Amino acid sequence: MKETILENNESRKRKLILILAFAMVISVMNSTMFNIALPTITEEFHLQPSQAGWIVTGYIVVYAIGSVMFGKLADKYELKNLLTIGLLIFAVGSLIGFLAPSFWFVLAGRILQAMGASVIPATSMIIPTRYFTPETRGRALGITSSATAFGTAVGPIVAGLVTNFISWHYLFVISLLILIALPFFRSFLDSEEAKVKSKTDLIGAFLLAGTLAFLLLAITQGSLLLAFIGIIFFTLFLWRIRTTENPFIQGSLFKNKSFSAGLLVSALSSGIGFGIPYLTPLLLQGINGLSPLLSGLVMFPGAVLAALLGRKGGKLADQKGNGFVAYTALLCFFLGYGVLSIIAGSSPYLIMFVLLLAYVGQTFIQIALGNTVSRSLPKEQAGVGMGIFMMMNFIAGATATTLISKALEIKDASLQLNPFLLEHNSLNYSNIYAVLTILIVIVTLIYSSNFKKQRSEGYEK
Repeated sequence: MKETILENNESRKRKLILILAFAMVISVMNSTMFNIALPTITEEFHLQPSQAGWIVTGYIVVYAIGSVMFGKLADKYELKNLLTIGLLIFAVGSLIGFLAPSFWFVLAGRILQAMGASVIPATSMIIPTRYFTPETRGRALGITSSATAFGTAVGPIVAGLVTNFISWHYLFVISLLILIALPFFRSFLDSEEAKVKSKTDLIGAFLLAGTLAFLLLAITQGSLLLAFIGIIFFTLFLWRIRTTENPFIQGSLFKNKSFSAGLLVSALSSGIGFGIPYLTPLLLQGINGLSPLLSGLVMFPGAVLAALLGRKGGKLADQKGNGFVAYTALLCFFLGYGVLSIIAGSSPYLIMFVLLLAYVGQTFIQIALGNTVSRSLPKEQAGVGMGIFMMMNFIAGATATTLISKALEIKDASLQLNPFLLEHNSLNYSNIYAVLTILIVIVTLIYSSNFKKQRSEGYEK
């Protein structure tokens, strides 16, 4: 009898992680599809790159705040109910985006999408933490990371087909496929006991969102005034979390050195990772002259390889430790971006080959750091802790997207960071890839100095 119960429990966990993987695929597609369509949207509404970038950046800012919000709420309310609310908000945003007659309606639709869809990244970290033991959690994270990579692979292809042959508006319709997962989530997730409920610090959430929005706007607009307003918001946010009883982000979490170090390395790695889904389509379409569909096809093999290796990466994290997977990821990142800084603007086939390394690096670092951070948190802080983990990744992504879009607006640049660049008409792209390569070296040093010490203290396997 006991064995039957255990078998049923294992079967339900396997089904749950597969449903989560499906939701992750659609969620990631919803992000990457619009990266491919961005040049078309920019041309249709006569936008500057920094303006159009807010279709991505605005989405990420709200997505980041929402991931923490849902993470906190998951410590108080049933996860299945939060998923229901989140996905219904997402559906409303998708319908607004589909019917959008102007850029501002597109942006409004994307922001509503982000508000709802942010329940997914919180869920993607909470389910492995709550339903899987530390010894098997790497495999679960490997499956979700494979789903992320697969969504990254399929998104550009779908976006290219839809943008070329129908209209980018229909990308919002495709995103609605995520609703298929909702009844399965409600079926397979546990009914949870009543929890102690406290007020959510909406003021703190507002101050953090204001900080991000104004600082990113300051970058895009080159405005010191907006930067000053962002600093004021951040100062008020720090005051808020120190003075309120239940702040939006608990300062005590950051006293956990393993958690804090994992956040720092993960955020930097996520920002670096945006050189793939955001920068590369712009390179392939703007310099190589490829259509959205062809640029998606160039990116497809790397993402598929990363998806196929995701489960292997999870098993390696369980068997050989997170450090082995992290160093493998950073090496792939370094080689991929280093070579891209040389071949930017060259043959798309050559770029396609090099992207294999970059994509694998992106997937493996997600597995390693997600596993590391989840192990550093006590169960009662898992929801908010993993929500903060995801938020920091998205903040880094939004910042990277904003900085990259501004760097691409530089005209007549004379500084050449990589002396081996083959095609000088892609100088801006080469310089950005070179900077990302340098950042990878810095991240490797930070990771090594922090987690070498923590392994000796028993934090890291």
